Amino acid sequence: MAVLPASARAVPRLRRLARAVVRSHGLPEAAEEALTVIVSELGTNVVLHSGSPELEVVFEIDDTSLTVRVRDCGRWRQRPAPRCEPDDMDAPFGRGLALVDAYSVDTSVLRSADGTQVRAVIAL
Repeated sequence: MAVLPASARAVPRLRRLARAVVRSHGLPEAAEEALTVIVSELGTNVVLHSGSPELEVVFEIDDTSLTVRVRDCGRWRQRPAPRCEPDDMDAPFGRGLALVDAYSVDTSVLRSADGTQVRAVIAL
């Protein structure tokens, strides 16, 4: 488990941590790619949208999967207007959770008064 300040510097630190976890367990390169994309997207969401002063990341590994949980202590707010999705695939924003879903076999989002936790499972 790691707790980081929810700042722009957290995202590259999360990527380095993800690479270290994968390499220290001798996992395949595909797991490294998936995990670094997932933590980048989830960390960015915390930094940009949660209002949380920090984020927590937990990695769990077993014989068949690598699970990552990213938690913040921000307050969920309803959007005042519907989310604007990009019209084309070259847009630099708007695909965070879609990318997480694409790289994982299971994703869940738990929102509460204490914050949000996103869990993503990568098949090994």
